Amino acid sequence: MSEDLIIGIAGSGGDGVISAGESLITAAALEGYHCVMTKSFGSQIRGGEASCRLRLATRPVLNPNGPLSVAVALNWDDFRRFGAELPVEAGTIVIYESNTGVDPDKLPLPGVKPAVVYSVPISEMAAQHAGTDKAKNIVIAGLLAGWFGIGRESMLAGIRKKFAKKGATVVEGNVRAFQAGLDFTAANPLPEDRKLSAPPSGGETKLLTDGNDMCAAAAIFAGCTFFGGYPITPSTEIMQFLDREIWKYGGTVLQAEDEIAGIGAVVGASFAGKKAMTATSGPGMSLKTEILGLASLAELPLVCVNVMRGGPSTGMPTKAEQSDLFQAAFSAHGDCLRPVLAPTSVADIFGITVEAFNLAEYYQTPVIVLSDQEIAQRKETVDPIDTAKFPIIERRHPSGPELTNYARFKVTESGISPISHPGMPGGNYLAAGIEHNEQGRPTASGELHARMNEKRFNKFNPLKSRRDLFTVAGDPEAPIGMVSWGSVAGVAQEALRLALAEGLQVKLLIPKLLYPVAEPVYQDFFASVRRGLFIEQSHQAQLYRIVRMYVDFPAGVKPFAKSGSNPILPSEVLERLREMVVAIQGNNPQQPVAVAD
Repeated sequence: MSEDLIIGIAGSGGDGVISAGESLITAAALEGYHCVMTKSFGSQIRGGEASCRLRLATRPVLNPNGPLSVAVALNWDDFRRFGAELPVEAGTIVIYESNTGVDPDKLPLPGVKPAVVYSVPISEMAAQHAGTDKAKNIVIAGLLAGWFGIGRESMLAGIRKKFAKKGATVVEGNVRAFQAGLDFTAANPLPEDRKLSAPPSGGETKLLTDGNDMCAAAAIFAGCTFFGGYPITPSTEIMQFLDREIWKYGGTVLQAEDEIAGIGAVVGASFAGKKAMTATSGPGMSLKTEILGLASLAELPLVCVNVMRGGPSTGMPTKAEQSDLFQAAFSAHGDCLRPVLAPTSVADIFGITVEAFNLAEYYQTPVIVLSDQEIAQRKETVDPIDTAKFPIIERRHPSGPELTNYARFKVTESGISPISHPGMPGGNYLAAGIEHNEQGRPTASGELHARMNEKRFNKFNPLKSRRDLFTVAGDPEAPIGMVSWGSVAGVAQEALRLALAEGLQVKLLIPKLLYPVAEPVYQDFFASVRRGLFIEQSHQAQLYRIVRMYVDFPAGVKPFAKSGSNPILPSEVLERLREMVVAIQGNNPQQPVAVAD
């Protein structure tokens, strides 16, 4: 029996690989398992390779984890294109399409000889039982349900529901294809039982959703009534969700002619008094930069979600990377500061999106949310959202006396000025991209420019003390520390769990607020640290370099970074932590670092 099963499936576009994964994760979620499913594609518009990776477990899962328990290859050329994303080792059970013509003892997996290999006539079984080889994915679902005990009845119910509109003949053909997979496993049992252990009983019903849908739902909850944007992978589903749903709450979606027009409309909606957002990815973010600067100078609230992907330029549109942090923090001419937040999971993006709207409205500023392709498009089982935990903040409107000789950009003790909107009696003002005085009138005065810069920067000082935007776990006095953010934070959390199980004195800091840098939080975290890691999915280790600009931390704290599409595994992080323990003990043998129970 297994308590943690990792399945990778790869084939060509049109093979139904993602559909097979969707069927499996839905069935597993209905049975009560904790699940994560990531998707990966080639960057071709049509065709190309496609894969999915599922992790099904009896306890909460934080990341897709390491080598596959089960590998399913419909096409070896396509499977191998995913490289380290679908790692196979000796213990992996390999299932592959027999019409590839590869002998089981000659698999194209250099350096690895899996102990268990099944050559299965998947296409032939689909054609024989469903009348079409397009039912390959259904046969795969039957094979995995049979060998690993994943949701037979749930999958059958799903098949009947999915194909109901196509008529009884299609439904029964797909049911037969699924049964054919089950029959094959009965005739060819695994050498040892690898079925998933029963899920925990009595648990609360879970949601199964992805990050883009969760982000869009959170925006509606936060009070967003305008979205302006342009389709771009991998953020498009945010706009699609809002296009379906936001009108029910009095909102509007504008699919603009380009990225610049999209954010321009958002700035206009914010000026008009509406909570507004846009969503994009790296190339679109580059185009939005100038108007983000306008919103910063005019102190207009808006939320901009950047679903990061591999770059630069068109880069890798269908792969995750954390390489847009420099862009989010610094891509503005002049002195400009705007908050940057990052979620760590599908569940987390709900609260982060609500927080982004709250910060935008309170501080009257653009706020950037750095999601990424993995969080945005992966499916997770998520506990139902307790919306009562999330307060909603509205922008501060001027009171009666403040509307007498209204000064939109009045320099206040907090740096936050009351903001009006068109139609408010006495509240007219100029919101432009030129420097201004307190009334909003253009100025070329260096003295006024310095005063307004100070106002726009100082208003964010309280944000740096928001410790609730950081998660700290592990031994508070540990001499070894990890910092990780975004989707990679789940890898660091699992590495921490493994390290603590070995008795290592380690702690972990996960910032949800990436910029401005919360110096007191990092200083407190590093007070006991002698060695450590910044764990990131970018070539330059961008958070490491930004924090180093503001915080003095020990020379023994180093980056552990990889470019996108090169997974960082918990086991790799654990190995580095072990090396640090040895190094510290070598420098000071009297100081205990590893404490076994």
